[in-house]
Amino acid sequence: MKGAAMFYSRDKVEQLRQRYPEGTRICLDSMENDPRPIPSGTKGTVITVDDAGQLFMKWDNGCSLSLIPGEDRFHVIQPEENLSEEMQETENPSEELEMHMSM
Repeated sequence: MKGAAMFYSRDKVEQLRQRYPEGTRICLDSMENDPRPIPSGTKGTVITVDDAGQLFMKWDNGCSLSLIPGEDRFHVIQPEENLSEEMQETENPSEELEMHMSM
């Protein structure tokens, strides 16, 4: 039965909720079965997982289209990735400051 895979058992939905809790950062790899897909590479934040197992998202580009695990391709952005991006932005100014202070 086509489309039945979009609806999960209560146990599977609970697993999805534990795997993707509110606030989880996601990067979309591809969304091929939507007439107006979110562009690949777009990042967003999980708002909640509904009873059908869809991830309600707040995308960084302002969209709110949900993800369907098993149909859409995406990956979790690890907190270290976010931290390393922030560190790259702040490391250079502090290195310059240290150089000036040692002179």
